[in-house]
Amino acid sequence: MYLLYAGRVDLASVTSGWVSYKEQAVANQTSVSEFLLLQFSEDRELQILHFVVFLVMYLATVTGNLLIITAVAFDRHLHTPMYLFLMNLAMQDLGQVTVIIPQMIMNSLMNTRHISFSGCVAQVLFFLFFSASDLSLLTVMAYDRYVAICNPLQYEMVMNRQTCIQMVASVWVTGLFYGVLHAGGTFASPFCSNVVNQFFCEIPQLLKLTCSDLYLIEINVVALSAVAGLGCFIFILVTYVYIFSTVLRMPSVQGRQKAFSTCLPHLTVVSIFLFTGCFAYLKPTSNIPSHLDVAFSMIYSMVPPMMNPLIYSMRSKEIQVSLSKLLGLRHTSKTIIFNILL
Repeated sequence: MYLLYAGRVDLASVTSGWVSYKEQAVANQTSVSEFLLLQFSEDRELQILHFVVFLVMYLATVTGNLLIITAVAFDRHLHTPMYLFLMNLAMQDLGQVTVIIPQMIMNSLMNTRHISFSGCVAQVLFFLFFSASDLSLLTVMAYDRYVAICNPLQYEMVMNRQTCIQMVASVWVTGLFYGVLHAGGTFASPFCSNVVNQFFCEIPQLLKLTCSDLYLIEINVVALSAVAGLGCFIFILVTYVYIFSTVLRMPSVQGRQKAFSTCLPHLTVVSIFLFTGCFAYLKPTSNIPSHLDVAFSMIYSMVPPMMNPLIYSMRSKEIQVSLSKLLGLRHTSKTIIFNILL
């Protein structure tokens, strides 16, 4: 009888300890008021170098995208579907880099690695919002080019003003839904640690810090998102197969070169964005920071927004003329500047 009683006491102790452990795990979630991001270096001189490099990249990205937005907004000759999409793409790229780079710049300058819990939530929400909108808009732009090249006689009827506005609105709404869905799924779980092995709040790195099985829901959402992203890439690829087949039948060599110069950079940026993003989100995460992880994250988060103004807009003669008028450039100065850029 004594042994049975003692066994009950031990069982009660174990149960009580388990409950205490679960309560402590929940308490850890509420105690995480900030996260610690990855530092590129502990050397102060290298931190200043990182600050200068990323500041220059950020200013170049902001300047390029703001010029595109201003040119399209104030030039009535650019109020066409293609340039409407380009303006929205520039807005999305501007938002995408603004969500993550200023925080990284300040951390390098102030020799810190802290980001608040609410700031981390905002990074996840808005970065995915702009990224998903970016990919959706790139898909819409591919369809726009398909109609313009393969069905030019029906272009004005298919891509009318109302249709374009609906497409753009759908792109932004889809991106917002995507961002809210992932932010809710990521931060629904309690966190057992606040050390993020990345220079911004990235979902794969956050998920490995969780204490419960709720992260499995977010993993499934990430997998479905990857499938959707792959579907967008396949749609773009098939669209450009039709475009290329039409372009190759064009009698004019100059026309073919112009079409190819527009299509190939588009496919290059989409491929870089998708493949590096899928690698960052779908590969197994490790507890040790990897330079490869950081490199791929930098490529898919920073390179497309910086290159898009050059790739999609600066090769357009209409954009060049509009920017030259906007900046008050003479013909000679304009030619020299755009030759350097291109």
